[in-house]
Amino acid sequence: MGVKQALELQVNGEAVALMVEPRQTLADVLRDSLRLTGTHLGCEMGVCGACLVLLDGKPVHGCLTLAVQAQGCAVTTVEGLDASGEIADLQAEFHARNALQCGYCTPGMLMTAQALLKRGAVPDRAEIREALSGNFCRCTGYEAIVDAIAATAAKRGAA
Repeated sequence: MGVKQALELQVNGEAVALMVEPRQTLADVLRDSLRLTGTHLGCEMGVCGACLVLLDGKPVHGCLTLAVQAQGCAVTTVEGLDASGEIADLQAEFHARNALQCGYCTPGMLMTAQALLKRGAVPDRAEIREALSGNFCRCTGYEAIVDAIAATAAKRGAA
């Protein structure tokens, strides 16, 4: 085990202080130290999007971000969005349209979708596809995912 460094950050709205090795990724710290296992590890190269979290409100690949880079930042995981109810409508649309199958990519898809929808404007299908270009799914074929995000965007836009 190497030398550890103090890390202080906000995770899902709660202050967290722990000791980490400088080489540990944010995804590893979230999963192994904080037991927030909704952040999945897929390719570990930043290609699949399964590890996406929000760092100060912006999507980042947890597998490519060193935990020490999050010093003083606010990290939001899919667990945090779920607990706040912020993505309840999005989750319901994913379920209604069967936009998930094995579910491995789903947390990353939800993080990407929520970041897109938080921009305010109602995105069209091309914008949704562009936003999802950093997420990989082997099961659904993406149409149901795009449908779910488009339906959520339309409902939020009408509200």
